[in-house]
Amino acid sequence: MTSPGGQEQTLVSHLVELRSRLLRAVISVLVLVVLMFPFAGDIYTLVAKPVLENLSQSNSMIATGVLSPFLTPFKLVIVLAVMLSMPIIMYQIWAFVAPGLYQHEKRIAKPILLSSIFLFYLGCAFAFFVVFPILFDFLPGIAPKGVTYMPDINSYLDIVVRLFFAFGLAFEIPVAVIIMIVLGVTTAEKLAASRPYVIIGLFILGMLLTPPDPASQTLLALPMWLLFETGLLMGRSLKNQRTEHKGGITGFKK
Repeated sequence: MTSPGGQEQTLVSHLVELRSRLLRAVISVLVLVVLMFPFAGDIYTLVAKPVLENLSQSNSMIATGVLSPFLTPFKLVIVLAVMLSMPIIMYQIWAFVAPGLYQHEKRIAKPILLSSIFLFYLGCAFAFFVVFPILFDFLPGIAPKGVTYMPDINSYLDIVVRLFFAFGLAFEIPVAVIIMIVLGVTTAEKLAASRPYVIIGLFILGMLLTPPDPASQTLLALPMWLLFETGLLMGRSLKNQRTEHKGGITGFKK
């Protein structure tokens, strides 16, 4: 039986470790901010390339705020620093949580953690290289007659960040499906049976997470559907492997 003094010491040691892990994550973000800040303008120009390429020669982006030319690229640098630091942040979380997990839980958690990071970056890349060119080619063409399409740099950044995180999180669907199946929250058969409702839900989610145009909504919903199907296949496979493994162990013991 642990004494109150021992429990208090354990709690303090956990809090100290948590502070240390959080500090390392914050430092990684700050280091990237410092490294990228001198190139903030160039980085913003690179991120704004999809919209700049679809503006007419007489048009350009505008800055309506007094401090927007400085604050907007700086805000972009902070967002990118957080995104690029994601592996370090996730590792610090893992290092804090891992000692309390069983060995079989660690074996499952490690590939899920790595794949979630990869899928997040894949979603961001899909947004930038596939969705943005289509979206910002579509938008200037639907401007009402007499309206000059000149996007504000801050508004553009808000949409870009929103889409980055929307697609990054949407690409985590296979991980979420696999976790639910492996942990027994639901089964692959039940998820497959509810496929029509899932598809409708994904299109509604695409409508809520993206700007109000059919192109970006569809470009988010369709990959989420394919990723859902991928998660079903992988979750069913992992569940079968675990069942066979347990059956083999039980047979051996008998």
